[in-house]
Amino acid sequence: MDKCYGMLGIAAKAGKIMSGYDSVLDGIRRKQIKLVIVAHDASEKTIKEITFVCEKFNIPLLVLGTIEENSHAIGKKNRAIIGIADLGFAKQIQKINNGGKV
Repeated sequence: MDKCYGMLGIAAKAGKIMSGYDSVLDGIRRKQIKLVIVAHDASEKTIKEITFVCEKFNIPLLVLGTIEENSHAIGKKNRAIIGIADLGFAKQIQKINNGGKV
């Protein structure tokens, strides 16, 4: 988990993330988002809606950490949804989270 947060921090510093529901949704529609991360403690409605959109646009979705942990990793406050806009970072985070499998 720490490695995932490390990669999220690096991606944030590189300007390769979007955070917040509206921003991530806009990025998905513009085909900029390669991976979506949603916090375990996000509302059921938020998880359901973002899951639907990710399936519709064929974007991988990870349910990872809490809102507080994810927000801290990217240097923001109160972010339930994070979109990764770089394929390299997206693949690396998926690899770390799946124990080496992408």
